[in-house]
Amino acid sequence: MGELKEATAGKPHYVGHRERLRQKFRESGPDALHDYELLELILFRAIPRRDTKPLAKDLLARFGSFAEVIAAPDHLLMEFPGVKQAVVTELKLIHAAAAKFAEDRVKDRPVLSSWNSVIDYCRTSMAFNDIEQFRILFLDKKNALITDEVQQTGTVDHTPVYTREVVKRALELSATAIIMVHNHPSGDPTPSRADIDMTQQVSDACERLSITLHDHIIVARNGHTSFKGLGLI
Repeated sequence: MGELKEATAGKPHYVGHRERLRQKFRESGPDALHDYELLELILFRAIPRRDTKPLAKDLLARFGSFAEVIAAPDHLLMEFPGVKQAVVTELKLIHAAAAKFAEDRVKDRPVLSSWNSVIDYCRTSMAFNDIEQFRILFLDKKNALITDEVQQTGTVDHTPVYTREVVKRALELSATAIIMVHNHPSGDPTPSRADIDMTQQVSDACERLSITLHDHIIVARNGHTSFKGLGLI
């Protein structure tokens, strides 16, 4: 520690703080860090000559959690003084890496036997979006993931879903089962009447073509809802 103090003498206070935080991460791991400290480590890369602790705390105060900060829309992030495109890029890289990690845990294995990984993937991908998005996981006869596709993107509280397009795409991919997923930007994953009606229409169409609708999952900041778990499928 004496060498560190000597190396940082006469330099801005945040220089020593940065090295101490990196050392804490190296020696104790991420679980030893507060969310704002983990966020600081990311901000270091994009803001080399500034104390980033106040910004990290401000971002967490505004968006609520580490996950919500890295998933926040670009234009909202850039409302903060000092947040330029370099900061947004660093945050989006972390978000993309988290989504890729979650996706790889779902690929090449039976989806129904790794359900928690499916939920983690869905929440990472879209739970914190500020507009509604509807996506489908297409599965083969072994319930392994063929592909995951965004079908529609809507507004803050509505996404149009066309039953014919859902079924058509499943047939094109030779999928024998699907899982539908969409998000609620409001933060409440409770299904609406429109959600329930749409799900029933898709379920009826799939049944006629021997395609199984395993579930419809709604993800949001405050959790998730499974239509199957609610007895709606």
